[in-house]
Amino acid sequence: MTALTPPEGLLVPPGHGRTVRTPAQQVTFKVTGSHSRSASSFEVMVPPGFDVGAHVHTKSEELFYVLEGELDVLAFEPRVRTPDRWQRWESTSGNRVVRAAPGTVILVPPGCPHAFANPTGSPAKMFFQASPPPDHERYFDELLEILSGGGPPDHAAIEELRRRYDIEQLTPLRHGPPLEGWQSRRTPKENSPPAPA
Repeated sequence: MTALTPPEGLLVPPGHGRTVRTPAQQVTFKVTGSHSRSASSFEVMVPPGFDVGAHVHTKSEELFYVLEGELDVLAFEPRVRTPDRWQRWESTSGNRVVRAAPGTVILVPPGCPHAFANPTGSPAKMFFQASPPPDHERYFDELLEILSGGGPPDHAAIEELRRRYDIEQLTPLRHGPPLEGWQSRRTPKENSPPAPA
C-alpha cells in the first residue's frame, strides 16, 4: 500500500513572484491558476496619473485591497455611462467615486462597471484577485507582448485582446500626469452599506 502525500500550501515571501512591467504599471503574480482553482492573485503598483478606465466583465469577479497610497475607485452602475471621466459618475442610489486609502476593499461582481486611478503624485500599491483563473494572467502576459514591440502602442491589438479576455472598456485607459480636478466627494465609510437594524 502506497502512503498518500499530504497536500501542501503555497507560501510566497515578500518580493517574490513573477513581475510583469509595462509603461503603465507593474504587476507581480503571487498566486496563479496552476496553484488555485478559485482565483489568480497579484500585487499591483499603480503609478501617479494611471487610470485603468471604467470597464466591465461579464464573467469575472474581482477583489481589490489598497495596501499603500490612495486610489480613486468606482464599483457601481452609473445613472448614465458617459464615454469619458468616470470620476463624475453617480449611481441611482447616490453612490459616487471614493478616494480609497490603505485598508479599503473593493469587491466587483460580474457585470458591475468598475475603475481605479491614481490621482496623486505618489505610487499606490494594491492586492488584486481575479476569478476564475487564469484569464488575467494570460491578459497581462499578452499585453506585455504588445507593449514591448517598441514604438507607440498598437491600440487595435489592445482592443482585440481586451475583447478576447472579457473586458468591455467604457472610458479610455490613461497614463500620464494626474488630471486636474479629480475630487472624490465621499469617503469609503459613507459608501459602506448601512448597519443592520
